[in-house]
Amino acid sequence: MNAVVLSLDAELAWGYHDPSEIPDHVESARTSWSRLLALFDEFDVPATWAIVGHLFLDSCDGTHAGHATPTDDWFDHDPGGVAECHPRWFADGLIEDINDATATHEIACHSFSHVEYGDVRTSREIAVAETRTSLEIADDGGYDLESFVFPQNSVGHRDVLAAYGFTCYRGTRPELWYDKTRFRSLAKFIDRTVSRTGPPLVTPETDDYGLVNIPASMFLFGDDSRVRTLTKNVWDDPLIRSAKRGIDRAADADDGVFHLWMRPGNFTEERDFKRLRVVLEHLAMRRDEARVKVLTMGQIAGHLRDEDPTTTRTPIGPR
Repeated sequence: MNAVVLSLDAELAWGYHDPSEIPDHVESARTSWSRLLALFDEFDVPATWAIVGHLFLDSCDGTHAGHATPTDDWFDHDPGGVAECHPRWFADGLIEDINDATATHEIACHSFSHVEYGDVRTSREIAVAETRTSLEIADDGGYDLESFVFPQNSVGHRDVLAAYGFTCYRGTRPELWYDKTRFRSLAKFIDRTVSRTGPPLVTPETDDYGLVNIPASMFLFGDDSRVRTLTKNVWDDPLIRSAKRGIDRAADADDGVFHLWMRPGNFTEERDFKRLRVVLEHLAMRRDEARVKVLTMGQIAGHLRDEDPTTTRTPIGPR
């Protein structure tokens, strides 16, 4: 199976647990969210939207008493109240917009409050609380979540995900030649502009817990400050060229997945939307040539689970 997968980490302010570090563009991320949906609809490209569970709420008390957390002050920045008064902390209609889009998107889980599952402070109790609460809130809204994206790509407690009936997760990108170099950021930029090796295709595999690992291939905004400094317009953008090479590699391969990911909050300038538009246009062209499929994470997992019935498990709830 050769395919392209797009996944988005939808967090709004929950991506920042230090209130002093919350950037101004978090507010505009709501507009970016809607503009991205319009772009996906224009090219009929589905994506997996991994959403922080708190965003599903209509209101909260801001304390979440009894919810296990990595630190005692974990929810101190949560303003509580109702969704319409705090647009950075609640989706307030944005999730319904995904569900109502023309493109058939997947709604996935990104934990309840953006806890890093791989952090040493994250106990199994915390992972259970984050996972179960997310599922319960989504279920109340009529959403069935089967795919998981780890906050900060910090993989951990996969047994908890399996126990609660998830089928797959986005794993970490395979190691590339520049990852262990002394000047990693510069080496990555050179790789994208000079060597043109292209991002890797990944092979989804079933892990020890029966979950399908669908590793990332490329982040659409990697080392973006350097790219913005050294490129003047969208046609000079090495990230576009790199994404196109990944799409072409998937289209020309008999087997392999190009998994591109991003965050709505990354889209802060008009050139960011132009970047995605060029990538989607190229992806739609290769798809329409019947060279590659565009699938969600859940669909990828479904293909593998059909091939391997042993990956099917009965969740312990709250399904």
